[in-house]
Amino acid sequence: MRVLLYAGMVVALLVILAPFAWLIISSVAAPVDLLERPLKWIPAHITFDRFAELTFGGGGDENAEGFRAALVNSTIIAGAVTALSLVVGTPAAYAFARLRFPGRGWLILAFMATYMLPPIALILPLYQIMGALNLLDTRLALIVIYASFVTPFVIWIMRGYISSISSDLDDAARVDGASRLGVLWRVIIPISIPGLLSTALLAFLMAWDEFLYALIMTQTPAAKTLPVAINDFIGRHGLDFGLLATGGVIAALPPVVIAFVFQRYIVAGLASGGVKG
Repeated sequence: MRVLLYAGMVVALLVILAPFAWLIISSVAAPVDLLERPLKWIPAHITFDRFAELTFGGGGDENAEGFRAALVNSTIIAGAVTALSLVVGTPAAYAFARLRFPGRGWLILAFMATYMLPPIALILPLYQIMGALNLLDTRLALIVIYASFVTPFVIWIMRGYISSISSDLDDAARVDGASRLGVLWRVIIPISIPGLLSTALLAFLMAWDEFLYALIMTQTPAAKTLPVAINDFIGRHGLDFGLLATGGVIAALPPVVIAFVFQRYIVAGLASGGVKG
């Protein structure tokens, strides 16, 4: 029985990892290897030219210039959304976890109900709003839009984490004269660092990977994000699987590096109740 269990786990692991492995292989395989049938897991020719093209391509290289601009845009937008959602969402999560007020449960449900709406249903009103504010094709438009749906997620996650912290700590701090904000800043936030880091990573990923709103709201390299820039490779050069794979690998590196560096805190945050509630 245990052998079957392990065999099933190995098969599941292979199924999950195979697409990522093929993405990496395609990014370094020569074009001739990508056109061979049947496809080979170990290409006969290895090339890093695409990485050099996208990362260090000289002036006039439309691929490189657009991709690097999108990389900067994605970093700024995802970073700003993460910071904004944590600054707004953490105090709100504390209020939902500790305070008792009418409609608290319904308000949480209303926040989460926003995820039941398909993004395509919100495209037209959001486009009209951003147009009226002269924010189309700007980073600020994407920051505002992304923060509006990432912040409820942060509130939900951090509410569960803060609820797992004993309220006796709050009471002790209040006895010593601390205000509610003082309790949050001096007691809850230091204890919640693992939860904040894990939530920050999830918020960053949500903003980093978003495609639909960025596709509709941006038209020029001044505001396009990585998913849109990679999508542009299709229309510009037909269907270059190698270039698409290379863009995907580069786009995946920042979140992977962040997760690797902070993995201890992220695991601790999730294990300590960051996804409860």
